[in-house]
Amino acid sequence: MKNILLPTDFSENALNAIHYAMSFYQYEPCKFYLLNVQKVSSFVTDDLMAMRPSDTLFNSLIDASMKRLEILITELEEQYANVLHEFEPKVDYDNFIDAIQQVVNKNQIDMIVMGTRGASIIGKKLFGSHTVSVFQRCSCPVLAIPNDYNYRTIKTVAFTSNYYTAYNSEDLLPLINLVEHHNYDVHIIHVKEAERLSEYQENNRAFLDSCFSNVNHSFIMLEEERLFDAVTNYMTANNIDLLAMMSRKHSFLERLFITHPAESFAFNLKVPLLVMENTGDFYLK
Repeated sequence: MKNILLPTDFSENALNAIHYAMSFYQYEPCKFYLLNVQKVSSFVTDDLMAMRPSDTLFNSLIDASMKRLEILITELEEQYANVLHEFEPKVDYDNFIDAIQQVVNKNQIDMIVMGTRGASIIGKKLFGSHTVSVFQRCSCPVLAIPNDYNYRTIKTVAFTSNYYTAYNSEDLLPLINLVEHHNYDVHIIHVKEAERLSEYQENNRAFLDSCFSNVNHSFIMLEEERLFDAVTNYMTANNIDLLAMMSRKHSFLERLFITHPAESFAFNLKVPLLVMENTGDFYLK
């Protein structure tokens, strides 16, 4: 049975990601953990006035969120009636990322599925920014679902690589298992920076070739241009249904001067994005 974490703030994009997960895993036994993370600032004055003297702020927050989660779970059980699926509500009063990581560790989570709101300022400041923080800081694969994206059967997956990473096969396992289980076609995309790959890059390319040996896969070399434009244009032209990429723990200086590719894709992509943690060595040019 897979353990899937579904963080929710009860917004439309969070609920859309939850419904996507119901369809994505419809034929697999899963236990879904629906997590809502609360903080005092979400409590308004009227709520405080309505509290009984015996209530505590913590208990009132937890109880209200738990009731909303239980109602949502009942709705999901009635709508999908899937005997393969189990649900468990969880409410935490903590830093958002810390709360997620605790659930991941305690419940051996296989995948986090959550939504993004797009590139608007509002989206970046609210739930969408949480998604990027999870990419960067949580040790678990994340499947990010664009706002308003409706589930459709996946046939073709793209995976981006500059071939400068010495991949760890365990890091790639979520993607390998996914494509092998469903027999997806895999397009491994490289936006070239030079006419030829170095020996180091060729070795990493060969390793990827062996990783995807059990499925139909191809290596795509794109002309040098802005990474996001090159990849998204290719995806549109080739009807790619899912993009997968690795996320590294960037240092402060790297974050200060370099836009992390996962951020750009998360806020602008039109198809689901699978981000996996990369623990392999990285070769600096």
